[in-house]
Amino acid sequence: MLAIGRAIMSRPRLLLLDEPSMGLAPLMVHKVFEAIRTVAAEGVTLLLVEQNARLALETCHRGYVMESGRISLAATAPQLLADPRVRQAYLGE
Repeated sequence: MLAIGRAIMSRPRLLLLDEPSMGLAPLMVHKVFEAIRTVAAEGVTLLLVEQNARLALETCHRGYVMESGRISLAATAPQLLADPRVRQAYLGE
């Protein structure tokens, strides 16, 4: 939260976030993603790298799936959430 706060003080047009939920308790993950949604609603473009695929896709507008360093899928977040390959490989369904 502090790192995000410090970053937005400079009024960036683009904010890069690498694994903002890593190592956090579930309650804190919820709070961090609330802050991310607020920043995005204020017009800041976000590039989010996140292992929690469901949470990331529920937060973002667009998603990319990388496998072995290459983009294997690219679509809107709702399309990726509905994609059977994503559901099986990353959402445990």
